[in-house]
Amino acid sequence: MSKPIPLTEDNFEKEVLKSDKPVLVDFWAGWCSPCLIVAPSVEEIAAEYEGKLKVGKVNVDENRGTAASYGIRSIPTLMVFKNGKVVDSVIGALPKGDIVKIVDKHIG
Repeated sequence: MSKPIPLTEDNFEKEVLKSDKPVLVDFWAGWCSPCLIVAPSVEEIAAEYEGKLKVGKVNVDENRGTAASYGIRSIPTLMVFKNGKVVDSVIGALPKGDIVKIVDKHIG
């Protein structure tokens, strides 16, 4: 069962920008209650979309440069990357069904 990949400034390019699959990236922090609310949905999506979608998490406190380069000002921010570019993004603790709708637009 697939789990979200911990993304860092060292592996972001390889895991996200050079990925051959779409990537859902969760920008989060441990002190952020809405981030903790959305985390189980992100984990379920990682398992359910295994092989079709990569899922990663960026801790914004530990990876400030990556967060800043994507203009992250509010968390959780979820971004979908495809072919190295941001193709969708949402802010806030959305229900899983809403996240799935966003992901499904970019799969296949």
